[in-house]
Amino acid sequence: MTGIHFPADGFSGMFMAVKRPNDRLGRSLRDLRISVTDRCNFRCRYCMPIEEFGPDHEFVPRDELLSFEEIVRLVTLSVPLGVGKIRLTGGEPLMRRGIEDLVAMLAAVDGVEDLAMTTNGVLLAHRAEELALAGLSRVTVSLDALDPERFARMNGVGAKVERVLAGVESARAFGLPVKVNAVVQRGVNEEEILPLARWAKEQQVDLRYIEYMDVGETNGWEMSQVVGGREILQKLAEEFSLEPVDPAYRGEVAKRWRHADGSSEIGVITSVTQPFCGDCHRARISAEGKMFTCLFAGEGHDLRGLLRGEADDDLIAGAIAGIWGHRDDRYSELRGKVVQPKAEMSYLGG
Repeated sequence: MTGIHFPADGFSGMFMAVKRPNDRLGRSLRDLRISVTDRCNFRCRYCMPIEEFGPDHEFVPRDELLSFEEIVRLVTLSVPLGVGKIRLTGGEPLMRRGIEDLVAMLAAVDGVEDLAMTTNGVLLAHRAEELALAGLSRVTVSLDALDPERFARMNGVGAKVERVLAGVESARAFGLPVKVNAVVQRGVNEEEILPLARWAKEQQVDLRYIEYMDVGETNGWEMSQVVGGREILQKLAEEFSLEPVDPAYRGEVAKRWRHADGSSEIGVITSVTQPFCGDCHRARISAEGKMFTCLFAGEGHDLRGLLRGEADDDLIAGAIAGIWGHRDDRYSELRGKVVQPKAEMSYLGG
């Protein structure tokens, strides 16, 4: 452990050396998810219901967002602590002006092995070439429905699914590997399970179904709305022959299956019905520079103050290591047993 001291009023003190930290449950820090904006051009009900995120909603002021240089500095300091995977999120990351420049800056950081982005895909068709040229490793597109009316209703702004499909096609045309994520909510889009699987198999795109989660405080989550991974797989088995795939690495969140003809993969992320907290190696940085050690955390640790103050690299690296070292989060394993406020997904990133 680092020798950094954490008083009640913030980070201070001295440390002798910064080592790769493990948290209190022995989990290492490997993945860093960075929200580049809390703004989004969708109003999906499970993330940003329009009643809560209407015209009067106050987003993070632009001068309070981390600059590209500050983000790169955090990533550069996190790599020696064990981070090799970086994912840019939002809100909608393609709404951040000049995002391709940030991708290029991060791709040049020694030790970044995987640089990904999660997007709703509406702006992707016009940005895919620049992102690929900048050095993005891959892109994950959120796509919860193929039916045009259902898709327009779910995104809350009437956006057309054709624009997302064009974004997927454009990304692949410019050499960006694409994965598609679909959140399944009972009474909303469970009828899309098979159509999405047919489309993904035909397009040879890997697909991930995600159980509807209780992220944030505004989406009105109820357990009755969760379509569990077991039910999703039973539905898929009605039509497809699937073979289990071994995890690619420890801590992989999706349980994966491969079509028997080898065309593509299907995964299920069961964070509600079969929690995987014990192997979680992810930290998150909010758009204005707070470090969160869990997707379901209510409070983060301010790093922007260090970045914009007089803290040197060693102090900032020590703060990151110390925050992770004090981590004992396992919310999904305790769901229903604890009550705590949670940050909104649009603010924190998925």
